[in-house]
Amino acid sequence: MTPRNTRTGGVLEQMVLPALDQGGYKYKVQVNIGQRLGCGQHFVDVIAEKDGRVVLVSMKWQQVSGTAEQKVPFEIICLLEALENAQFGKAYLVLGGEGWTLRNFYVGDGLKKYIGYADRVEILTLESFVGRANDGKL
Repeated sequence: MTPRNTRTGGVLEQMVLPALDQGGYKYKVQVNIGQRLGCGQHFVDVIAEKDGRVVLVSMKWQQVSGTAEQKVPFEIICLLEALENAQFGKAYLVLGGEGWTLRNFYVGDGLKKYIGYADRVEILTLESFVGRANDGKL
């Protein structure tokens, strides 16, 4: 069995960080924001700040079919918990890569029927997130 490439998240960060720079955001990467639902430390990929508004950015890369899709609902729950316990205005879950079979379901609000995250967590494609970040509109 060939080992899976688990370093693709770094590639995603390198695509997103220049967009945050362009949009005028200050940011920190791989930040510990507390406990993840009692199961260890919760690191987010990016905390971005502009004009006093602080947002969390969690990124999931799915290059080929795999387990990242199953992690999306749990990540939303963890982000909601982080928003309740700290001074963050909003969270974004960014889905990159072409291996998603549920990408349209996730970015099309399919989970809102099951998890109430409406105005606090937004699920975006990599392209949509980069566009908003470039324009400074997170």
